[in-house]
Amino acid sequence: MKKILLLLVLIYTNVHTQDIPFNCDYNAYLFQYNDIYAIDLASGSSYAVATDVTEGTINAAAYNPADGFIWGSLSYPSKSIVRIGKDFSTLTFYVDELPTNGRYVGDVSAEGIYYLKAGGTPYYAIDLNPESDNYGNHIATKDLSKSINIHDWAFNAVDGKLYTVEKKTNILYRIEADNGTIESLGEVPILSGLDYTYGAVYFDASGRFYISANQTGTIYVIQNVQDLDGTNAMESNLFAFGPSSSQNDGARCPTAPVPQEDCTNGIDDDGDGLIDCEDPSCSGYAACPVIEAPTSSGNSGGLESNNRLSEQINKRNFNRAKNNYKFDKTLAKRFTKSAKYGKKTGKTGLQLSDFMPLEILNEDHVIESSPTDLLGITNATDIYSVDYMRAGEAVASILVLKTDIGVYEHTKYICDRLLGAELISVSTIEIKEQKFIKALIRNIDGSLEFVLSLSAKPTNNGSEFGIESHWNLDKYENNVPFYNFQIWSNSLDDLLRLGEEVVRLLDVQKPVTSYNNSTPPTVFVRKGKYQHGKLELQIVNTNRSEAVKFDGGLRVTESDIVEYVSSTIDLYGNYITNIEVDAGNLFDIGFRIGDGIQTPDDLFMSDGPWGYDNAAPSTVVNTYNVEPNEEEFNDDEYPIERNIELVANTSEYIAAYRALTPKFNPIDLSAYNSLQFRSKGTGTLIVRLVKEGISNWEKQYKTSISLTNSLQDYSIPFSEFKSINGNNFETNDVTSIVFTMLAETGAIETKEMTLQQLRFSTSSTLSVESFTNDELNKTFASPNPMISNTTIHFTSQDSEKVELLVYNQLGSLIKKMMYEAVRGENKVKLERTGLSSGLYFCNIKSNMTTYKTIKLLIE
Repeated sequence: MKKILLLLVLIYTNVHTQDIPFNCDYNAYLFQYNDIYAIDLASGSSYAVATDVTEGTINAAAYNPADGFIWGSLSYPSKSIVRIGKDFSTLTFYVDELPTNGRYVGDVSAEGIYYLKAGGTPYYAIDLNPESDNYGNHIATKDLSKSINIHDWAFNAVDGKLYTVEKKTNILYRIEADNGTIESLGEVPILSGLDYTYGAVYFDASGRFYISANQTGTIYVIQNVQDLDGTNAMESNLFAFGPSSSQNDGARCPTAPVPQEDCTNGIDDDGDGLIDCEDPSCSGYAACPVIEAPTSSGNSGGLESNNRLSEQINKRNFNRAKNNYKFDKTLAKRFTKSAKYGKKTGKTGLQLSDFMPLEILNEDHVIESSPTDLLGITNATDIYSVDYMRAGEAVASILVLKTDIGVYEHTKYICDRLLGAELISVSTIEIKEQKFIKALIRNIDGSLEFVLSLSAKPTNNGSEFGIESHWNLDKYENNVPFYNFQIWSNSLDDLLRLGEEVVRLLDVQKPVTSYNNSTPPTVFVRKGKYQHGKLELQIVNTNRSEAVKFDGGLRVTESDIVEYVSSTIDLYGNYITNIEVDAGNLFDIGFRIGDGIQTPDDLFMSDGPWGYDNAAPSTVVNTYNVEPNEEEFNDDEYPIERNIELVANTSEYIAAYRALTPKFNPIDLSAYNSLQFRSKGTGTLIVRLVKEGISNWEKQYKTSISLTNSLQDYSIPFSEFKSINGNNFETNDVTSIVFTMLAETGAIETKEMTLQQLRFSTSSTLSVESFTNDELNKTFASPNPMISNTTIHFTSQDSEKVELLVYNQLGSLIKKMMYEAVRGENKVKLERTGLSSGLYFCNIKSNMTTYKTIKLLIE
């Protein structure tokens, strides 16, 4: 009696605050314990809308078409159900006929009858029609015609029947709610072979049935279930990637539509920012491939996530190209299962291979693919990786790196989104009832990978393991050793299997006794690009934030110090926002965006780097400077950002190289006809255009030019690049440009090269401008009068070295400056330092042109 009185008090105190219905909200709502998440079924994205709304756990969540509220079954108080309004306030009802616990399956019919099921065949009907005299009361207990292992069901508004999918068998059932008759409609094809719990299911207005797997968060769809009779073909597909949960239930208005991607019309039909085949829901539809392409090898993993590491990796990649290195999976050593697999290691000590899963993916075989050249240039002290092979292609990889002080300084999440890759979705996956962040990444080459990262550290004096998994590297514990795992696969199901087995193998060696995992970012950059000083970003805003903060550090050139920038980006609550950040000229940038509450997103981008090759024993580099471009490029040119100056002593060779992308990915230059640049130096300069398709360095295409002591403009048609193989140069896969100078006498020589304004051009000749005498004679200073500094403007008919001479009123030379003029407009900055107030005369001394004298007043 006391319990009933307590519930009556709850009803009385809440009734005035809880009277706002959802009224067929288009969102799906996911209930995890007593927290509520809004899910956009089209994208799979979710965000928390309410936490701790009840004392007990909410299960059997259901939308009630009769009153517009969401209802659920409570674990506490026992035998109670709860009504939830749009403001997430609650009203509790006690129903004495209900079993004490285990009520986790439920939905409400169009007439307002709540069908609630616990274990076994019994299910309970409760009247939730607000117009009924029995409102809130139990009206019947019924039995299903057979026992089935299910965890949620939902009403289809098209035919008024209940539908559910059974665990293990993956059979779709149709149920008559009035009498409990069950009809088997066959195994769901897309679920064949899976062993998941389907704890949240939903319908849309067209009779599409959406099924969410607890362990992975994957959302599947079955088309038009009302038309199935158990003999005709069932059309099913994956739909989106949402959040995982061991305690999972869902509710959604069954007559609300779900936007569908057309897959063929070139339009983002469902508003998730993905067009046609980019959208996971188009996997296997129309001309779209099924999401199971080959993955990248572990041999190419472990790349840059910060500006210190990026330059080291870039040099590693150049050396790989120069030394004709290419990972050959057909020759790689196979990793096989031994009698010690899955057993605690004895006195021999832990090996990284002890943590590698085997024979759980139905793989043909496993090969070793360790990128050992990361040792010495990263903070890894030991590295081991394997690729899981099917039909000669990698379908999954694991890269494990041991670090002695802190976590490994790279994650697969951070890179490449500003270089052509995309972060399609980010949510969670569940291992040992712990949530880990999973991501779906579309690589630059178009392949898709599901990604999971985790790190294990020794705890309790080294006798146990603690596992951490974070989106942001600064969340990991500092100054402790880690075993760092990067796992990726072309299948989310295989990713889960690999993750579960890695955690199990860790637990075999030392008990895993603690977890410290972060939540995924709710606002993240899906993709972006840097071009002409502008950083273009597409931001996905799953929790509808109004604005986020942008904090970044950038370098203009490879040798500059980091400059820090901060700003606010307005999102206005939109799910997709395309923005442009004025970043200016830069070599690399790392930045973070976030709302200050949820997990922020981190990104890093490096342009293709300049570097030098001083591997010859006699070579000593004296000067190496990288400077920003002073001139703008034309829209029809492919710019090679930044200029360099290199001086070295050598009796062999010195070379400078510029990768077109930070990972030496190939670029198709078929739209261009020549390489153009401005240069000066000593002797002959050999220019190579390095092709990915040529593994022998000596067969790369090259040409040579003679440099002089003054800057000259060069245009080299692609037809002038020759190879010893005798074939014509094809520009479809160029990765880098290499500039080499050889010592011609065999003795130590000083070699100098200056390279400026490099670009690939559609023209085979340099553009020629004609300047009138008025243009050549026109000179001026701005500002004038000058206070602290001014800029002298003049036009030059060619590249040459000029002098800026400043005289006082008595005709005495007060200041002299040397300047490398370029063809066209020039600007020379003049500082006031050493100049007092008064009138001065500025003259540009040239061997080609007579310039008018400028009168400059200094205040």
